[in-house]
Amino acid sequence: MAAPSPSPRPLSGLSDTFLGPALDAFHVDFVPADPQPSWLRWAVATVVSLAGSLGVDAALVAIGKAVFPSTAQFPHFHFSSYAKLTVIGVLIACIGWPVVTRISSRPRWLFLRLAVAVTVVLLLPDVYIWIRGQSAPGVLVLVVMHLAIALVTYNALVRIAPAGESRTATATDTHGGVARA
Repeated sequence: MAAPSPSPRPLSGLSDTFLGPALDAFHVDFVPADPQPSWLRWAVATVVSLAGSLGVDAALVAIGKAVFPSTAQFPHFHFSSYAKLTVIGVLIACIGWPVVTRISSRPRWLFLRLAVAVTVVLLLPDVYIWIRGQSAPGVLVLVVMHLAIALVTYNALVRIAPAGESRTATATDTHGGVARA
């Protein structure tokens, strides 16, 4: 008797476990989006995400210092302080995009929700340093920086390195003749 051939989607069996309803709710169906983003476009999107996020950070720090002069010496406004954290976070998001395109037939839908969830979690350290006595205007600028980084990174990835929606997801998720993103 021949051994069964390995499944082309080995993790698809998770849908039959207790995780099934959660996976279904988040469109984690292990059906890769078709077509996948090209590696060249993904690399360009990563560079744009990094440059755009660092540029927006620098602009927001300058605006924050101009609008709130008391934040001129805010320790988190030093380029070396926010740049390393921005680069780490953006690179993680950029690595996440091709992963999401391979586990979901609706990658933009899932990636948007992941971006929102991660951004909310990344606001917790801002809340913590505010509670510990850091300047409220300075922390407000940090919050805006987090939101701006999320917007820049999400849009660069899904627009420069887009992934298609599978025919199954598009056909079953239409409402009034218009597919939802």
